[in-house]
Amino acid sequence: MESSEEENDGVSGNHVPKELIRLASNGAKFVDEVLNGQNECCLESFRMDKHVFYKLCNILQAKGLLRHTNRIKIEEQLAIFVFIIGHNLRTRAVQELFHYSGETISRHFNHVLNAIMSISLEQFQPPGSVVPSEISEDPRFYPYFKDCVGVIDGIHVPVTVGVDEQGPFRNKNGLLSQNILAACSFDLKFHYVLAGWEGSATDLQVFNSAITRRSKLQVPEGRYYIVDSKYPNVPGFVAPYSIPYYKEFPSDFHPQDATELFNQRHSLLRNVIDRTFGALKARFPILMSAPSYPLQTQVKLVVAACALHNFIRNEKPDDWIFKMYEHGSFPMEESEPQLEMAVEPKMDVESQTQASDHTFDSEEVVHASQLRNSIAAEMWNDFIQDFPPCKFH
Repeated sequence: MESSEEENDGVSGNHVPKELIRLASNGAKFVDEVLNGQNECCLESFRMDKHVFYKLCNILQAKGLLRHTNRIKIEEQLAIFVFIIGHNLRTRAVQELFHYSGETISRHFNHVLNAIMSISLEQFQPPGSVVPSEISEDPRFYPYFKDCVGVIDGIHVPVTVGVDEQGPFRNKNGLLSQNILAACSFDLKFHYVLAGWEGSATDLQVFNSAITRRSKLQVPEGRYYIVDSKYPNVPGFVAPYSIPYYKEFPSDFHPQDATELFNQRHSLLRNVIDRTFGALKARFPILMSAPSYPLQTQVKLVVAACALHNFIRNEKPDDWIFKMYEHGSFPMEESEPQLEMAVEPKMDVESQTQASDHTFDSEEVVHASQLRNSIAAEMWNDFIQDFPPCKFH
């Protein structure tokens, strides 16, 4: 793939709003004005609160991942990076605001990207032992889903590759994408992300890779993630029954048996991953387009964006974007893309086309089926005490 970073290094936005350009005569002054101004200005420009921005700068400096240069301080380096991914801008557009050459913008963009990748592992924390409050405090889910630690799903992120490489990346809709798998918690944080698979890879292929690779998705003993119908119902992963299943059940839906009730409540729990993806893309719209970076950089961007998402969620859980997506009413595209990714992105794209063919033995599959049946039966028995099924005929 051709990758002249100075010329192609960017996404779809060609222009910085004129009101921002008028704010400052150079990049350093612009960053100072934002960081010394109202917090709302920092939220809009750098996609996070001022104290979160400063803390991130301090961490990257303390770890020796970024340093001040003669011309550009760490704050300005980070500002360049988050401004690009948070506003979906081309390098040449950012040049207008920061008054640096394309080469300088590109160099610092990549330095910051690599710095964030270096701290990404510590941002993806495994599930804890406590039952999530979103389950324990809701009688529709507790005690039935008390062992559920989160949700797994995939998303397709647009990708740019050379003509000779496009075949494997063309997904079933005919678009170029990378297929990403993510596991998220019920408080909108990512536990695990696997990025870099070609768009033509099946969801099952990516799932198999996630549970068998060296840096595999870890599921605590006796716990599980819920998954949708494109994934198998196997130990550690609870899928819906193979009956009509809606991403969003109609408001007037009345379950007639245990399997319908299970699928309805399973779907209600599952929507947290749509909200998590929604918050991620709202904060970093670069994920909505196909940036003309080298493929390895595009894969890293997905991981870095998810790591930053978690960092901000930990430092400022009630920030403006998380508030929009916290409780189920949130803007969604008509056709929600699917996203997947791993904490340690696999850069050998060619080898990712081979599924790992992971299989569970028959006893394990039977046990997973029994677990789902026991959850559904307990849920249904409690439900019909208050709502006998004949009421809905």
